[in-house]
Amino acid sequence: MPDNADNNLTLQYAVRLGDDALILGHRISEWCRNGPFLEEDIALSNSALDYIGRARMFYGYAAELSGGKKTEDDFAYLRDCREYQNLLISELPKGDFAWTMARQLIMDVYYLNFLSALSESVDPNLAAIAAKAVKETKYHLRRSTDWVLRLGDGTEESHARLQKAFDEIWGYIPEIFELDELEQQLVDKGVAVNTPELQARWQEEIRGILTEATIEMPEVSWTVRGGRSGYHTEHLGHLLSELQYMQRTYPGLQW
Repeated sequence: MPDNADNNLTLQYAVRLGDDALILGHRISEWCRNGPFLEEDIALSNSALDYIGRARMFYGYAAELSGGKKTEDDFAYLRDCREYQNLLISELPKGDFAWTMARQLIMDVYYLNFLSALSESVDPNLAAIAAKAVKETKYHLRRSTDWVLRLGDGTEESHARLQKAFDEIWGYIPEIFELDELEQQLVDKGVAVNTPELQARWQEEIRGILTEATIEMPEVSWTVRGGRSGYHTEHLGHLLSELQYMQRTYPGLQW
């Protein structure tokens, strides 16, 4: 396969990883000034910045691979909903605090394993981004684990809300561990992460935390997928209308 074809595959991979980070980061940022108390408000805002910073690194690398035809702002602000390839779980509304913490635990356990594997990529740029993001993810996982344990072992209401959150989210998890043709080609080249290989460890780690939190691990009785193909929930369009408002209203605007 010619080098330019390899570059195009890697570009698309970097963009979808940037999409995952940007969309989830935006969702977390919605807790800014809405956190349950000041310290947690600041912690959530910092977590959002970590994800958005990660998105910038992935988009920046994609822009480099485009040969200067695109910028990181083009990827973030000038694409329509169907052009985004983020995982569906990232775009779901933040819900209540228990819902957010349930999603964060799911994604933090996943990302710690995913980024650790990506740091071994034969692509030095992807490996470097992953190595930096791993450090942030360890902090994220400590926080989400602590909150899931506190909410699960807390009051009757906090336990019920947390259980409801996991039940509602669970069908979006299988998509996380699926490979499409693009990713399979990059896995074969040692560039991308073979995500199905991460699932067993993820399940083991999640099960241990949920058991300690006295939360019942849901069964996979339904699944939703399509994010990698550009098929999204209704929520992404509303999110993008807010995220992209300034750039769409004032094209070419720069700070």
